[in-house]
Amino acid sequence: MKTKLFEANSRGKADHGWLKANFSFSFGNYYNPERVQFGMLRVLNDDTIAGGTGFGTHPHANMEIITIPLEGGLKHRDSMGNEGVIRFGEVQVMSAGTGIEHSEMNASQNDTAKTLQLWVFPDKEGVTPRYEQKSFDIENQINTFVNIVSPKDKNNSNALWVYQQTFFNLGVFDKDTTITYTVNIPENGVYLFLIEGEIEVDNQILNVRDAMGLIDFKQFEIKTNSKSKILLVEVPMKHN
Repeated sequence: MKTKLFEANSRGKADHGWLKANFSFSFGNYYNPERVQFGMLRVLNDDTIAGGTGFGTHPHANMEIITIPLEGGLKHRDSMGNEGVIRFGEVQVMSAGTGIEHSEMNASQNDTAKTLQLWVFPDKEGVTPRYEQKSFDIENQINTFVNIVSPKDKNNSNALWVYQQTFFNLGVFDKDTTITYTVNIPENGVYLFLIEGEIEVDNQILNVRDAMGLIDFKQFEIKTNSKSKILLVEVPMKHN
């Protein structure tokens, strides 16, 4: 197994006043040739959005976009006619395909919203755009990973699906818990992002918002040193 630790304070940053963003990979004005992507995972943005603000209408194409609210909610509107609010506890997927325009505004005029947004390169381009969101009771399913996103052809019916051989798993774990993760597809790697807590992987300590890339493994162990919330993104390391 090969691992690489990415400390939280090494991420790219942007402060636009209304938006405070941290970029795990090159994005916007932040460019790091050593942090362009992890396999087919292209974007992991950790955003804090002020009340009454947000992202105005903008286009996307040929990308699988997954949004995970951590606090508050976002009001979504798109060119397919979808409109609604995605809140903490829900997950949203959007297959941009041939092209879509959407806006994401803080659903509150006063309260801050915090979200993770991830982009994954699709294994099929030019598809008809689609949008879906679903609620997952992560907080009450302690000490287990909940599969929130999976490939269309391997969907377990509970997860949202995307056009890529990727598996997103989210879990909350008590202190002093050991979790074993087994890769679904042998050639895939895993990008682990620690949302909250402190954990140990491969004899390395990860703190809040630290991440780790793992490749060349069948399974690995995570040990929690405190109550922790973990996002695991299993992705192909190269195009099919």
